[in-house]
Order: sequence, then C-alpha cells, then structure tokens
Amino acid sequence: MGSLGWPELLIIVAVAVLLFGARKLPDLARSMGASAKEFRKGLEEGASEDDEEVSS
Repeated sequence: MGSLGWPELLIIVAVAVLLFGARKLPDLARSMGASAKEFRKGLEEGASEDDEEVSS
C-alpha cells in the first residue's frame, strides 16, 4: 500500500467522468479547490490561536 500511480489516477478520473459527467467536472474541481483552501485557512487560524494560548 503506497502512493497512487498513473493507472490508478486514470481510473479515478474515468469513474468521476462517468459519475458526474464531463460538464460538471470543472465546477466540481473548483469547489473542491475552494474547500481545500478554506480548510487550510482554518488550520492556520487554529494553529495561531494555539500559539497565542501557549504564550499567554
């Protein structure tokens, strides 16, 4: 069990196209990117709050 190779990624993309259709994939990818950005932002804010509590 390790990392995903090219064949596995191609299978995942093919399944996504079949499930969501080619027209919805750009919107889906955009929303997933925005969600990941918000998640990282939340993690950074949480880490900075933890640092403030430790230094107090």
